[in-house]
Amino acid sequence: MRHLMSPLDFTVEELDKLLNLANDIEKNPEKYAHACDGKKIATLFYEPSTRTRLSFEAAMLNLGGSVLGFSSADSSSAAKGESVADTIRIVSCYADICAMRHPKEGAPLVASLKSSIPVINAGDGGHQHPTQTLTDLLTIRSLKGRLDNLTIGLCGDLKFGRTVHSLIHALVRYPNVRFVLISPEELRIPDYIREDVLKRNNQDFREVVRLEDALPELDLLYMTRVQKERFFNEEDYVRMKDFYILDKAKMKLAGPDMLVLHPLPRVNEISVEVDDDPRAVYFKQVQYGVYVRMALILTLLEVEVC
Repeated sequence: MRHLMSPLDFTVEELDKLLNLANDIEKNPEKYAHACDGKKIATLFYEPSTRTRLSFEAAMLNLGGSVLGFSSADSSSAAKGESVADTIRIVSCYADICAMRHPKEGAPLVASLKSSIPVINAGDGGHQHPTQTLTDLLTIRSLKGRLDNLTIGLCGDLKFGRTVHSLIHALVRYPNVRFVLISPEELRIPDYIREDVLKRNNQDFREVVRLEDALPELDLLYMTRVQKERFFNEEDYVRMKDFYILDKAKMKLAGPDMLVLHPLPRVNEISVEVDDDPRAVYFKQVQYGVYVRMALILTLLEVEVC
């Protein structure tokens, strides 16, 4: 039995196989419509979510399975003090696979150690968000045709942004990927990512403050919101929340083939006037998220479709 806690839980070869499966699901959805008949996914979301929770549920429903779970800690026995370990033991009696989001880093890992069903980390604190990374990889590969030889700008909240941390972990394994880390001083990438992931892998990267300075050289721009829920005080959040706003004027600085991704939700960091730009692919990204989660469910449940 396998779990997914980090993008590194899959080898590059396994990732390619997973992404190939997701592409086949996109092209032939009817082929997979009953692949998980009789199977159930439990979505245990101790933290608010729209895209991740609903995409897991849509993925299982698209495969013919069913869904149970909760959308906030307040509506579960966690409000009574039940531990994650006990919750997963209970849920293992009800479901075949589980997707868990939790504000505490490492909570899904604790669950996986006590679970008798596969557990998927659907985001833990500011640590990892591996299924968003799978979504990002599928989006990039499908629209760019490759995951190597890319210059990628990561912009915004690089300190608390678990999507950024997971994506860096995944992409350092591909050749000739160069990162431009765009953030204010207060929201720079954590030292452990800089030292243990980027420098340890001899990764080509540079850190800048101005988005305008980076745009002309990018193949991809990965925007992130400044996350209010990660700040300890309102004053710091208010000061940082509008530090970057991508608008039409800035998009003119970018190349004609540069793609704009965003894990969503957005607040102010991408102006709605950018939505109609063909380079803005963040809503396509959401659809790719359903395909890749379908592929992940099939892979972890070891369901093969001929």
